[in-house]
Amino acid sequence: MGHLVEFPTSDGCTVLVEVRDPAAGMTTRGLRDNAVTQQAQKTFEEAVRRVRPAIQGVLDQLRSLAESPDEIHVEFGLDLHAEAGAFIAAASTTANFTVAVTWHRNEPRSKTE
Repeated sequence: MGHLVEFPTSDGCTVLVEVRDPAAGMTTRGLRDNAVTQQAQKTFEEAVRRVRPAIQGVLDQLRSLAESPDEIHVEFGLDLHAEAGAFIAAASTTANFTVAVTWHRNEPRSKTE
């Protein structure tokens, strides 16, 4: 198990997130099960908000197709960090997005299609 980072939320609650690589120099405190918690520098909402432009960019490009899809499914990993907030997780040196698009045909296909 890694350690836990505590992200405050905008409504005054907190979200605990397990992270694998401990960052030095953070404020720490003990939990009842002896896990160490770091206090995040940003709220949970601020951290997640950082990836919105990337997601919106993918959606905008897919919606701008000449024949835009009826359904768009975008899947990606999200890493949370006590200081940096949120960022898109990388499997190696590149970031991963899995995208599925669906078109529903309202008119029957011709026999040549």
